[in-house]
Formats: sequence, structure tokens, C-alpha cells
Amino acid sequence: MSVLTAAPTEIYESGDSALRVVAISEASEDNWLTVHRLADWLESCGAEGLHGAVPTYDSVLVEFDPILVSARQVRAFVKLGLMEITHAGGSLRAPREFNVPVVYGGEYGPDLGRVAEFQGVDPEEIIRLHTEKTYTVRCLGAPAGSPMMDGPAFPKPVPRLKDPRLSVPAGAVAVAGRQAVIAPAVAPGGWCVIGQTPLSVLNIRREPLVPYKPGDVLRFRQIHAEDFHTFAGMELEPLALEVRR
Repeated sequence: MSVLTAAPTEIYESGDSALRVVAISEASEDNWLTVHRLADWLESCGAEGLHGAVPTYDSVLVEFDPILVSARQVRAFVKLGLMEITHAGGSLRAPREFNVPVVYGGEYGPDLGRVAEFQGVDPEEIIRLHTEKTYTVRCLGAPAGSPMMDGPAFPKPVPRLKDPRLSVPAGAVAVAGRQAVIAPAVAPGGWCVIGQTPLSVLNIRREPLVPYKPGDVLRFRQIHAEDFHTFAGMELEPLALEVRR
């Protein structure tokens, strides 16, 4: 994980019980590192009245109880946190790695051909590009802690579906714009589904509900349709845990 170079930030009020801290440097990686380091610091500092910090690609939403603490006090505390992480230096925690088996195309990836046609390549090239890189989880999105990631190196951004599906299956592997994602649970969706993993991503009996955190790394690998049920019922786990079995 890269060493932090603190990015300049701007702070905005978001209603009467939250502040939004936005990193505004031209370096997207510095922005991401800054807001995630700040979120970690805020979560661990134990300040009265702070409910939580939710980081995304370049901003963090800081939620607080306005009865216990004012927005002005929280703003000052955020500035203190930015100073602390700048002086502390260092890096985010070491990332864990996840290996995600995927069946591409057919009933498992109904939009693979659509994406290939739009990109002007064949479906095999889409699969190659999707599986050739590792993906850093940038933040958790909806629904159910979806791992939001920078997408594959396709020639062009992938347009969303004109008519979103009312139901996308759990494990759907999808792309849109310059982003990639896995759907942990059944939900409506307008992203292009190019494949599906048979692994269970969401576990409602587990805390946290999903096994990965921002900063962790995912790699997709192709499997054949006849192997889908071999993995069915297994949970997505870090590679280190698999080695210890």
C-alpha cells in the first residue's frame, strides 16, 4: 500500500448532523489515501458525539450527534485529525487478497456480448482484460457492502443499461463507466453484468457482513460453467485464511 501524501481538503456541512470532508488534490490516489486514513483515525479516536466516518473515493462523511457536539467542534476535530495523519505518515494496513472465481457470459453474464460489441473487441478480450489486473476495494457501496473498484482497462467507459433490471443475482460481476463491482445480494441494477461468482459474499450472521474492507485486493479468475456448483455454498475469504486450512 502506498505511503500517504496528505491531500488538501475542503469541509462542508451536510445537514445538521454530518460534515463532508473532500480531498481536492489532482492525485486521485492521494485523495483516496487521505480520506481513508482520516476515517480510520476518526473511528479510533473515541471522541464524544461522533457516530462514524464513511469514506468513499475522495471524501468522507463524518456523522455526529448535534446534541452532544456542534458542527464547529467537529470541524475543528477533523482538522486535528488531518494534522495527526499528516505527521504520523506511514501507510494504510497491509491489504488482504481475495481470489474470486467467475463464470463469464451466457446466463451468468448476459451483458458480456453487449460490452464486447461496444468496446469493439470480442468477448474473450473482455474476459482477458477483466482478469489480468488486481482490483483495490476503494469503498463499500449499496447494496449490502458492494466492493466498489476501479474498472478494467477497457478502451471506453461502459454505459449503464437503458432499462435497469429489477433483479440482479447475488454474486453478479458487473461493470459500468470506469468502475467494477460484485453484487453481494439480490437487488435491482443498471450495471452491465458480464459474469457471476458462485461464492457467497454476504453473510448476515457475520460481523462485518462482508469479508473485505477498503484497501483489500481482489483478483478475478475464469472458471467454466460446469464448475459453478463446485464452489456454490462456499464463502469468499482472504487467501491467507485459505492457506491456514
